[in-house]
Amino acid sequence: MTQQQSSQNAEELTMAATAPEPEGETAWGLWEVFVRSSRGLSHVHAGSLHAPDATMALRNARDLYTRRNEGTSVWVVPSEVISSSDPDSKGGYFESAQGKSYRHATYYTKSEGVKHL
Repeated sequence: MTQQQSSQNAEELTMAATAPEPEGETAWGLWEVFVRSSRGLSHVHAGSLHAPDATMALRNARDLYTRRNEGTSVWVVPSEVISSSDPDSKGGYFESAQGKSYRHATYYTKSEGVKHL
């Protein structure tokens, strides 16, 4: 893709994003973008974008978040399907394992008949 084509595509996307929505059509949904770098093993949240469907979300994510060929894989996920914990109730949700010593290897004693434990 040439620089001129890229610029023209960016202008078209900007115009489409700011154009008033015709009656009967759905709004562009919010998508979360995850990118796996060429030297990483896991996908990392790169940002969010608006797109009408998954195909356009992937194209936009590729253009926005992998410009310098730094990504090897891109995931896009509709924001409304992501579930998260409530930050206000983190105390009970992320409670430490204090008082649950059976979760640690030091709780158990070595049996006399077992050689490789």
